[in-house]
Amino acid sequence: MNKLKCGDRQLELSKTHVMGILNVTPDSFSDGGSLFTANAIDKDALLMRAQAMVLSGATILDIGGESTRPNAEEVTSQQEMDRVLPALELLSANLDVVLSVDTSNPALISVAADYGAGMINDVRALEREGAVEAVARGDLPVCLMHMQGTPATMQNDPLYKDVTTEVLSYLLSRADVCKMNGIDQQRIILDPGFGFGKTLEQNVKLLKDTDVFVASGYAVLIGTSRKSMFGQLLGRAVDDRLAASLSSVAYAAMKGAFIVRVHDVQATCDVVKVIAAINDIE
Repeated sequence: MNKLKCGDRQLELSKTHVMGILNVTPDSFSDGGSLFTANAIDKDALLMRAQAMVLSGATILDIGGESTRPNAEEVTSQQEMDRVLPALELLSANLDVVLSVDTSNPALISVAADYGAGMINDVRALEREGAVEAVARGDLPVCLMHMQGTPATMQNDPLYKDVTTEVLSYLLSRADVCKMNGIDQQRIILDPGFGFGKTLEQNVKLLKDTDVFVASGYAVLIGTSRKSMFGQLLGRAVDDRLAASLSSVAYAAMKGAFIVRVHDVQATCDVVKVIAAINDIE
């Protein structure tokens, strides 16, 4: 099968897909608060942003209701659902695009498909109690991300003997847990987790080894957009990291990444199209 079923939509497995980031939170690291004002979603702004991303070429939109930046404020299960479900409902009714839910919350995972979700994206790799079972009960693909520690502690001197080997080993072990619970391998996507408990050097090594993750036989998601690694490397502020983000996308696409998760959709889609044209030359 050369397509991945995502609810009532499908994604071609042979191409790199651009996933646009939509944070319906007041405090995400790059765009926190821009779609969430006065403790509520700005539905007009959300729909306008989402429409622009789809028109620019995004084939997936990733909706998150919990910030996972370092020292982010925790949210309750109900708070997260109150943010994400109305966004899902709005976008699924107005756009023809795969909607991903960026969550670790088993309660939200359990109902996401009913509101139009086509994918689950979990920074905690379904570690929370009941999360694996919630995905298994549904029929959605799931992205498993590696994070050393928790959002509150992940950047406190992260240590690895071999970052690529250890991150891949962890992700494969989580994929095995998924498969033991009845989740088919084709539904599983691996994400090395750039910036989640990694130093600059470790992040660069993981990006360099994108093909190692691709060679595992699983689809791979690469999320480097505007990351602090580029701030450290180049001395650029978060809103001035487009060129760096695009260079990492180009490299990841050349190495076979299935999904690139980004803030800057139009420019990223241009890069992905150029890489696809190069790869298509016999």
